[in-house]
Amino acid sequence: MTQYKQMAAAIAIATLATSPTWAAVSADEAAQLRATLTPLGAEKAGNKDGTIPAWSGAYSAALPGAGNGKYPDPFASEKPVLQITAQNMGQHAGKLTEGTMALLKKYPTFRVDVYPTHRTAGAPQWVYDNTLKAATTAKLTDNGMSFEGAWGGIPFPIPKSGNEVMMNHLVHPTPPAFDSVSRNFVGTSDGQHSMASKTQLSNLASYWQKDGSADKYNKVYRYVRFETVAPTFKAGEAVVVHDSLDVAQDPPAWQYLVGQRRVRRAPTIGYDTPDFIASGANYFDEVYGFMGRLDRYNWKLVGKQEIYVPYNNNRFFAAGEEKALVPFHTNPDAVRWELHRVWVVEATLAQGKRHAVPKRRLYIDEDSWSVLTMDGYDAEGKLWRVSHVMNQVVPEAGGALDSSCAVVYNLQANSMSVIQYVDSLKLVKPRPVSYFTGDALSNAGAR
Repeated sequence: MTQYKQMAAAIAIATLATSPTWAAVSADEAAQLRATLTPLGAEKAGNKDGTIPAWSGAYSAALPGAGNGKYPDPFASEKPVLQITAQNMGQHAGKLTEGTMALLKKYPTFRVDVYPTHRTAGAPQWVYDNTLKAATTAKLTDNGMSFEGAWGGIPFPIPKSGNEVMMNHLVHPTPPAFDSVSRNFVGTSDGQHSMASKTQLSNLASYWQKDGSADKYNKVYRYVRFETVAPTFKAGEAVVVHDSLDVAQDPPAWQYLVGQRRVRRAPTIGYDTPDFIASGANYFDEVYGFMGRLDRYNWKLVGKQEIYVPYNNNRFFAAGEEKALVPFHTNPDAVRWELHRVWVVEATLAQGKRHAVPKRRLYIDEDSWSVLTMDGYDAEGKLWRVSHVMNQVVPEAGGALDSSCAVVYNLQANSMSVIQYVDSLKLVKPRPVSYFTGDALSNAGAR
């Protein structure tokens, strides 16, 4: 039996239709958000084995030792309840993705340390209120490539299609505004890793501004500004990206080039363009597990499954890169895995479209709506790329987990890319949209 068939056998709910569902759910269905479902649409109850607890609200306790953008491990005293290696992974195949099993087979030093599950994700009450409203008003538009009728809440908390699940991921809860310092690392085929760049990032989650409304939503759900500070030969480079679901126009992005001292439009920032911020070691749409638009693929909602995923990984960032990374992969001692329920979505290349990765399988957290892991396949159907998202608990964010960091493994090249390894993250007052423009980059460069 293939891994895909094993996975399908373990799916918790029946396979769902592949075509986008255009209508919102009924008021009776939406009422589940006040009963059997969490306010964001996850199953409120734990699983029958007791290995996934019931959801009891977002993690909000202060973290001792937190400060200066650092968030220590809230569960530092816990020990693994299970260790999975290449030798025993067959016993746990139903709860492992094909990508995780491939890493266990390929690297003898790779290991999955499973800890007790903590359902830390959530949101403020106003987000829950907006989600309840969106359940009966949101609908897909532009042939499933965008949506309307929602703001400041999960647009499709009771999803009926792969497109709806992916929309939830793209606009999943995040702090309304934050600044961070992060580094990008590249691991080479000889097991070495080096820093590709160090960046200062400003993030304005426009969709999560409390004073906004669905009527004013312009399809831009996030504004991001990157400024490279190291290494020296890259210092001063800057990029602004408007994450937009408006498929009628090129992706709005600008790049400041130090050597030319000018700003240029950069519409190729997206899809399968190599990510130059990380020395081209990953594709732009592999950032955050998946970033960008949906129009290159058809999106099939396969169902829901319980799998082991990286989760609550404050310890990964607290370790520092010297302890977080080892040759060829992340350090098993620094990575926390937990059992969570995820939505499984399969992406296959749409007719008339092209992409370097023609097939993907994505696993989206039911609680946070963020992609947690993704497997990518080449044109011959062979597993090629494996992504793990390292989220962390940020209590003052009201339950929104930080999911900035993704680790992408290229199984064929024997390499990896660590995207946005977070050194510090600070919640800030939202900056004006004018800060996230090509003109703002130009003015900053001139100084």
